[in-house]
Amino acid sequence: MKFCAVICEYNPFHNGHRYQLNEIRVRSGCDKILCLMSGNFTQRGEAAILGKYQRARHAVECGADLVLELPAAFSVSSAELFAKGAVHILGSIPSVTMLAFGCESGDKESFLAAAQATLNESKEFKAALKENMKGGTSYIRARNAAVLAFHDEIDESLLSAPNNVLGTEYCRAILAEKVKIEPLPITRIGGGYSDTSLFKNFSSATALRACLKEDTRKARKALKRNVPEHVLDDLKNAKDLPFEQACFCALAAAEAEDVADCPDCSEGLENRLKSMARYNPEYDAALAKIVSKRYTLSRLKRILTQNFLGVYLKDVRSYVQSQLYYKVLAVKKTDAENLLGELSKGEFPSVVRKSDYNLLKKDARDCFETDIYANDMYNALSGEYTGEFDTLFV
Repeated sequence: MKFCAVICEYNPFHNGHRYQLNEIRVRSGCDKILCLMSGNFTQRGEAAILGKYQRARHAVECGADLVLELPAAFSVSSAELFAKGAVHILGSIPSVTMLAFGCESGDKESFLAAAQATLNESKEFKAALKENMKGGTSYIRARNAAVLAFHDEIDESLLSAPNNVLGTEYCRAILAEKVKIEPLPITRIGGGYSDTSLFKNFSSATALRACLKEDTRKARKALKRNVPEHVLDDLKNAKDLPFEQACFCALAAAEAEDVADCPDCSEGLENRLKSMARYNPEYDAALAKIVSKRYTLSRLKRILTQNFLGVYLKDVRSYVQSQLYYKVLAVKKTDAENLLGELSKGEFPSVVRKSDYNLLKKDARDCFETDIYANDMYNALSGEYTGEFDTLFV
């Protein structure tokens, strides 16, 4: 059995995701589709609008065969650590032979070439990277600018367009980990990653989340056109979670040195965050005072989420080199035995029931404890209960 994997959030699952799964069936040549999905908190530093089990069920109902949870330590980290953690898990499963991802442009060869260029360790490259960082640019942007300075054959869009950047990070992790996984870029249709415009059938998740907040007739019609019917039913009952206030409370309670240990925090940013939160108690207004070319809004929100969940850089770096686990969220009921059997051939243990926790080694236990905490916090915010050891057979 061969799996084509997808690293995803499905926040929410929409027509573009269903299109991607259909394309994978046609183009990958693989037998099954495995989704490695963020849990209840996402890479933008936000709480998911629906719980992880609902989103995992949507994926299986729309064409996926198996959904695993991407540990929270990776799901709320930067693109680099997000990709490294995901590829570390997928590369440990022999049946995973291909990784599909959405992109704005580019083919397999161009993504691999761009990824290889980012692994440049020459003195000249490092000097250019250091110089670029002086201008207040984020690490990835500074690194990508250095790549383009030394490799004019690289398509600039592969290092700038949002989905392309993540696709390049996936390929970079594949090359660095030396895993036998073939990239499968699939060009997006409709709205772009951050596009807030509404399209007839293929609006972005960003635009659809905005629709949920508006709750107008126009917004409701847009949701109906852009998501599968069973997803729409769940979205009608989605709650507006008080996550931003919870993050501010956690920030106020935290010691500055603990905030400084979060993966995306650096250069004394922890002090600015704590000060702004104290004197500007409105979430958006406080972050707006810190946003800059180097400190993007997504990065700031990730730091607050990392602090809220107790995710620290030293731990994430350790996890990405450790034997972890496969937390099964949902599996296609009619083929569950075969699908779970393929997971058993992997290097890590599967977590399907509570007793499986005893199979985890120290780093894996620590990583999984963060997942449990994240699940408990989401339950507290939503007022609904889901167990960390639940598995859906759809």
